[in-house]
Amino acid sequence: MNVTYVIAGQFSREYVLPPIGAPLLDTPGGPILYSAAGLALWDKGIGLLGCVGEDYPRQWIRSFEELGFNTSGIKIFPHALDLRSFYAYNEKLELQRNDIVSNFARRQLRFPKALLGFQPQPEVIDNRKQHQPTAPRVTDIPDEYLAVSAVHINPMDFISQAQLISAFKQGTVTTISLDPSPGYMIPEVRRELPAILQNLTLFMPSREELQSLYWGETNDLWEMAEDLGIYGCELILIKKGAGGQLLYDARGKQHWEIPAYPGRIVDPTGVGDAFCGGFLAGYRKNYDPVEGALYGNVSASISLEGSGAFFPLDVLPGLAQARLDVLKELVRKV
Repeated sequence: MNVTYVIAGQFSREYVLPPIGAPLLDTPGGPILYSAAGLALWDKGIGLLGCVGEDYPRQWIRSFEELGFNTSGIKIFPHALDLRSFYAYNEKLELQRNDIVSNFARRQLRFPKALLGFQPQPEVIDNRKQHQPTAPRVTDIPDEYLAVSAVHINPMDFISQAQLISAFKQGTVTTISLDPSPGYMIPEVRRELPAILQNLTLFMPSREELQSLYWGETNDLWEMAEDLGIYGCELILIKKGAGGQLLYDARGKQHWEIPAYPGRIVDPTGVGDAFCGGFLAGYRKNYDPVEGALYGNVSASISLEGSGAFFPLDVLPGLAQARLDVLKELVRKV
């Protein structure tokens, strides 16, 4: 299979208690798969770049191949790798991750033995100085992946993201989008960000991450985006969840507000990642950032309406295009 896109990121074995519907217990997940599905809703030729342990189910990798993904970039370590992740939501869609046992008890569900001893990582942890063991390395990149034209890099530690950007810039890649990790979006990192930003096409922080980066300096999101645009990144997109996105084109000094598609909320897990994948697909059609944001919104809205990374690939043909047509009329230039 010819590879046109690469999605780099971390895999996980997900345990999800969604606000609506049945739980997902030990299913394939992680930002890499949600982003890949958000892109695959629109286009094909997607290579996965990540690593798993020898205990990762091989049938899952085969299922990725059956869905049309290239898996030559999945490195399998000769030892076990703890990829467990846990998400639980209350009726207000608030994430409840701390007391895992209580979350299962409240829903009258049997506690999975596989989660014994598991403790979720903090929401924000400073990861500037060390490689995460679950993040892909430059040496994991197959030669065929260096011949692609577009890459999306999901959240991971600062060093791994910087090295992946540098490696892909040595190939034929012309479009690189990056979703930063909240672990390094802090004021102390501002002086280090230009080294990353100058090699990016698109930087995609959340509103909360950007506010953390500029803590104590400004509350104006447009001002933050314009400041980041100075360092060479062509596009800054600020994700605001249900509030949609702010998009700043640093080349043309243009600003847009894009609303989120008002979909039915079933499971918010991985929705932001699905948006990133959809954006890359839309942007690469005509190199129009607004079109990219619209595609991303549709991918996110569909992902939100079901559980599991690959839910968007099971929707009715034509649904994505219909939503795209609706959203096009709602974009506002500011």
